[in-house]
Amino acid sequence: MDITDFLKGFSRVITLLLVLPLHETAHALVAKWFGDDTAERQGRITLNPFAHLDPLGSILIVLTGFGWAKPVPINPLRMKKYRAGIALTALAGPVSNLLASFVSILVWAVLLCTESGMTAWVTGEITPMYSVLMLLYFLFNVNIGLAMFNLIPVPPLDGFNVLRYFTGEKFDRWVYTHQQYLQYGFLAVILVLNYIPSKYNILSISTGFISEKMFDLVFQIPMHKWGIA
Repeated sequence: MDITDFLKGFSRVITLLLVLPLHETAHALVAKWFGDDTAERQGRITLNPFAHLDPLGSILIVLTGFGWAKPVPINPLRMKKYRAGIALTALAGPVSNLLASFVSILVWAVLLCTESGMTAWVTGEITPMYSVLMLLYFLFNVNIGLAMFNLIPVPPLDGFNVLRYFTGEKFDRWVYTHQQYLQYGFLAVILVLNYIPSKYNILSISTGFISEKMFDLVFQIPMHKWGIA
């Protein structure tokens, strides 16, 4: 294993221990804001990773970069606005991942404004500075990937509950009746996404688009600093 593979794996471990707890805590905080304190009473408003980790989802994140944590329990009947509460509570998780990715690439760009940072990045020489830059870059990518993955409208992913904002009670009853089949569908989606070539994979395409736009935005900082732009 070379340093690049190690740092990529390490970035996934950091995401597992630091970013996923932020993701789940964001769900719990928005649910509480809408009047449902179920997650808070079960100790889910915490950055302690062991309160949130799901065994299978954690293994998949480390191995593939995509996965999930233990779902935050919510009681929509306690929310002030039923459908808006469900949708925004679900959306809070992916948004937290996008914020984490933006912070990662912003710090990366700021470090490139230093002479040691730019030298390390241009030469590619394995130094502590280069390792930090690569780690931030991988954190940037893995968090965008997690955000896009969680927005897939398949249960139990967040995108499904965002979708429910636009549906009705008839759809809710159908979901409740077919929960087991939908879980099989979720596993099928994961398998299919792993085998579809990147240029045809909607997850890869959307992740690439968001990462490219965000990267282009913050890369203007070191370009301006060094008079490249």
